[in-house]
Amino acid sequence: MRLHLIDGTYELYRAHFAPRPGHLDARGRDMKATVGIVASLLALLHDSNEAVTHIAVAFDNPIRSFRNDLYAGYKSDDGVPPELRSQFDTAEDAVRAIGIAVWSMREYEADDGLASGARCFRDQVEQVRIMTPDKDLGQCLRGDRVVQVDRRQQKVIDESVFRAERGFGPESMPDFLALSGDSADGFPGLPGFGKKTASLLIGAYEHLENIPNDANQWRVKLRGAPQLAATLAEHRADALLYRKLATLVDTVDLRCSLDDLEFRGVPPDRYERWCDELAVERLKTVPRRWLKD
Repeated sequence: MRLHLIDGTYELYRAHFAPRPGHLDARGRDMKATVGIVASLLALLHDSNEAVTHIAVAFDNPIRSFRNDLYAGYKSDDGVPPELRSQFDTAEDAVRAIGIAVWSMREYEADDGLASGARCFRDQVEQVRIMTPDKDLGQCLRGDRVVQVDRRQQKVIDESVFRAERGFGPESMPDFLALSGDSADGFPGLPGFGKKTASLLIGAYEHLENIPNDANQWRVKLRGAPQLAATLAEHRADALLYRKLATLVDTVDLRCSLDDLEFRGVPPDRYERWCDELAVERLKTVPRRWLKD
């Protein structure tokens, strides 16, 4: 038994910007992203290699979260194309129409929902598969019990793969991002700390608190170490703030049990109504797993 946790916001963006024709519903509204995410999820449900038994999709709705109160530059709804932003609610309704549980995040982010789901259910299933290439979710990996799946690259990352590629463990991902920054989330990291430098330093010390202020005490030899140490000493408070922004909340009350996440099939009547409402005749016969009375 597996639990598949889907980053709905990522899937929505991917569908919106995909090089496929747009889609207008009967009222002339742009529904390309919504139709695209339904097609993507149906393909996942049909994938015999994934063997979906339990599944949930987490969405940012809105993009803004509690992190915006901590840091003014954090990502927000500003800059989201209006035709995409207008589909946030309809996308959630569409996912429910195919019989999949939806976690709609408001104060928190979709990533927090995924992290909370992984922590809450990882001991109840054989494997939790977090379906997103988002590097932030790397902090959730636990052995081969909680893994990350990049569907586009057909790549599975477990904890051993993560350590081999990153040079540090999953629990240190927020510390790494605090130094190197995360442009997708809107915080810069510290001046002079690139990904390689941050990786080597976090690989040696795991967490920011363990890094000495004196570069002469560092266990790794880095070019420009004295300046890097001075920068870290001067901006340590900033680094701790960035780490807090990067640390996923895994204690969100999702208000569901594992049984609630079991996929029992696409509900025929509800799904057909959705297809009619969005004028997507071509998807009516796509589902292979129907909910039985």
